[in-house]
Amino acid sequence: MNKIYSRIESITGNVISVKAEDVAYGELARVSTRYGSSLAETIRLDGDSAYLQVFSGGRGVSTGDEVKFLGHPMQVSFSDDLMGRIFDGAGQPRDGGPALTDNLVSIVGPSVNPYNRIIPREMIRTGIPMIDLFNTLVKSQKLPIFSVSGEPYNELLARIAMQAEVDLIILGGMGLKYDDYLGFKTTLEEGGSLAKTIMFVHTAADPVVECLMVPDMALAVAERFALKGKNVLVLLTDMTNFADALKEISITQEQVPSNRGYPGDLYSQLAARYEKAVDFSDAGSITILAVTTMPGDDVTHPVPDNTGYITEGQFYLKGGHIEPFGSLSRLKQQVNGKTRDDHRSIMDGMIKLFAAYRDTLEKKSMGFQMTPWDKKLLKYGLLFERKMMDLSVNISLEKALDEGWEILAECFEPRETGLRSDLIQKFWPKS
Repeated sequence: MNKIYSRIESITGNVISVKAEDVAYGELARVSTRYGSSLAETIRLDGDSAYLQVFSGGRGVSTGDEVKFLGHPMQVSFSDDLMGRIFDGAGQPRDGGPALTDNLVSIVGPSVNPYNRIIPREMIRTGIPMIDLFNTLVKSQKLPIFSVSGEPYNELLARIAMQAEVDLIILGGMGLKYDDYLGFKTTLEEGGSLAKTIMFVHTAADPVVECLMVPDMALAVAERFALKGKNVLVLLTDMTNFADALKEISITQEQVPSNRGYPGDLYSQLAARYEKAVDFSDAGSITILAVTTMPGDDVTHPVPDNTGYITEGQFYLKGGHIEPFGSLSRLKQQVNGKTRDDHRSIMDGMIKLFAAYRDTLEKKSMGFQMTPWDKKLLKYGLLFERKMMDLSVNISLEKALDEGWEILAECFEPRETGLRSDLIQKFWPKS
């Protein structure tokens, strides 16, 4: 039976408190005012007092308004009708389509029992050489994309959404500019991928509490589809906005702040979302790619710092491309030995030569005379940046491997590459 209260004890910003019994943490309520009604979520319990974050904000709420507890946490509809749809952070349609109210599932819950998981063992092809060849994305992996503001991380996510070889894409946007939201929508529509995509979008103009709902809704829906046998790729942007929303609400609750004002449970909050990544032993999988912007390009900032302890590597986006030396996929060794015989050798050999190219660039900038070997490295580095690192390049893994051999052959003699002679005999371009 729903509990109804007609007295609000206090109103602080967007948080109200009522004297209530048998209320659960995370339980939803509906606050009815003279201007309409709004959902609210229970964010703190203190004795017989329940504190609720009002979705639409505290403006217009008075102490005599009615609060009706709904007896359940935030829920989202789950069915195949979600495909191709766009929703806001409260689960309401943003695309003008009908609301979905059937087969509601809770967006909160524990991560999957490890007994039901299997060791990651399959790659997800994206058509991006810096991922497929050098830092392979593995099914059920959780990886952040570390970036600074201004880098094309949303464009990168949109490309991955169009090209990744998975059954379903779920995009969760947090604090998006409206232009970025339209950019995702337009790119996926024009690329023909919107039909296999579900979008949950919170814009910067939406209530802050809805920002916290987006990853939970995206992952709850992903889990249901994975249990039906689908391989799901969840793309989240931007987890720093999610953490900032946590900070804003914790300040409202007058919690003791931790590093740089973030709540003390920041690690647990992030881990609870990332640990939803799973490859079921008898069903599908959930893979998570999440953008984490770094204020001031500071990797020691609390959000990327905590994220690094949870995830299995990172893609480091810098200068408009995925940086070879800042990026790491800790699970790539699980799969890149099963792709083609030369995959690991090309990956290691080309990165080693690119490191030498970077050293040569530094020597050149300091005015040192360039040797014939230095000139080869300079030529190689430019080709590597243009044919491998450019994010506009869209080729298969096999084509990327062949391209790698072509670049090496154009710049070096076989013995200068440091690659095994049997691989050189097999794959070195005959021309």
